[in-house]
Amino acid sequence: MVMGDNESSCGSRELESSPPNTRLQRKKLEVYNEVLRRLKEAHHPDAHDSAFDDQLWAHFNRLPARYAMDVNLERAEDVLTHKRLLHLARDPANRPAFEVRLVQVLPASDGNSGDSVHSRSPRRGSVHPPPAFGSSPNLEALALEVSKSEVQDGDSGVNTSTIFPRPMHEITFSTDDKPKLLSQLTCLLAEVGLNIQEAHAFSTADGYSLDVFVVDGWPFEEVEQLRTAIEKEVLKIEQLSCHIDGTDVWEIDPQYLKFESKVASGSYGDLYKGTYCSQEVAIKILKAERLNTELQKEFAQEVYIMRKVRHKNVVQFIGACTRPPNLCIVTEYMSGGSVYDYLHKQKGSFKLPALLKVAIDVSKGMNYLHQNNIIHRDLKAANLLMDENEVVKVGDFGVARVKAQTGVMTAETGTYRWMAPEVIEHKPYDHKADVFSFGVVLWELLTGKLPYEYLTPLQAAVGVVQKGLRPTIPKHTHPKLAELLERCWQQDPTLRPDFSEVTEILKQISKELILAQPSVKSA
Repeated sequence: MVMGDNESSCGSRELESSPPNTRLQRKKLEVYNEVLRRLKEAHHPDAHDSAFDDQLWAHFNRLPARYAMDVNLERAEDVLTHKRLLHLARDPANRPAFEVRLVQVLPASDGNSGDSVHSRSPRRGSVHPPPAFGSSPNLEALALEVSKSEVQDGDSGVNTSTIFPRPMHEITFSTDDKPKLLSQLTCLLAEVGLNIQEAHAFSTADGYSLDVFVVDGWPFEEVEQLRTAIEKEVLKIEQLSCHIDGTDVWEIDPQYLKFESKVASGSYGDLYKGTYCSQEVAIKILKAERLNTELQKEFAQEVYIMRKVRHKNVVQFIGACTRPPNLCIVTEYMSGGSVYDYLHKQKGSFKLPALLKVAIDVSKGMNYLHQNNIIHRDLKAANLLMDENEVVKVGDFGVARVKAQTGVMTAETGTYRWMAPEVIEHKPYDHKADVFSFGVVLWELLTGKLPYEYLTPLQAAVGVVQKGLRPTIPKHTHPKLAELLERCWQQDPTLRPDFSEVTEILKQISKELILAQPSVKSA
């Protein structure tokens, strides 16, 4: 990262001379500088530490860019609470680390005032901070739902109506990020008798969670009783997770699923964006009219495989509805969309450093699957999804299979343009079929083109098998990358590298690129 010539005494950072990757990154930097300035001007004890600037910047970089978009700048010290909770969560003995506090949410007096809801004076005798992420219009509307108590005015003897807003609390959790975490936390709060009015859920780049809830339903302003009640429910969840049968833990009650927009549609099912217990999710639902024994068998296989896997470069399984006719699989929602859409619909492209990062992400995810004896069988750009942190994950296990004991499998599957020749020919195959497909994906990342775009899928399949057809590698491709492509799509599967080797080769190319460039610390 390069500092500006007129850098302030607060240690503010500036973007390097090259344009920022996204508008969100620029906003993140602006929010970081403003939070830093406010904390230093307030003479916060933490801000006196010489390493504080870098520690705060590291905190913002761990979290997705929308964290900076949501944070309430009037409450800069809340960022330090989040930083502290995330630090505590590193120790398993502290999980989940949580904080409870009373917050004040008051609506604006009229629609034309332009005043922040947080600039209004709270009710008499009660001064509390606003929520860490500001209040949404829904939360402001909720503040108008008040109870009226008839009180006797001592001076005039006249009954007047005094308005008391309901107590609202903010509860912040941090723990290791895991499947169904958000649904467990929301159920926990419901057990305490709380109603969630607003939720902000974030996953860090290194596998932790920061979940902030604004709730009502606790009748008292003091927080110690509420803290104790939450601690008791946390213990119940921990005991339950130790004893519950793993076959049931992933079953989802359809009533908690909310469908929003349709993302994609196929002949056998539809993919929706939705929510499950306030968590953004993707819902793949099978079409009831297409259900048959074979499709139900495929569905059961996919659920079985997804339950087995847990890796940062594999799309996270949340749960499934396994009782016909409501068959659906629920996974984390990948807000960045697919690599295929980015390349072919948005006409995006990857420069070599970014391309290598994507390829390494995919290679790591595939290596994990292979180590767990899972063959994907349909690896292609459409099944590579990007999250809000620009991490790429392998998804869609509709045709994936657990490798047979013999180590080889038969039957055609996958998509012709990415398919290994042994799979096209219905010959026995193993995990090296995925390596061939990866080679085609790597070429796709490199060129932004559809493999064999001048041929029909069937023509491409015939060319690959009978004529040794492969995509044309561009002339100016990095030599080691070109060599890797050639090795990945060797006709003989035994000559193709394993994904562990692929990952190391890609990392080495990336390292060489970095060493060849001037040393610049990125913002």
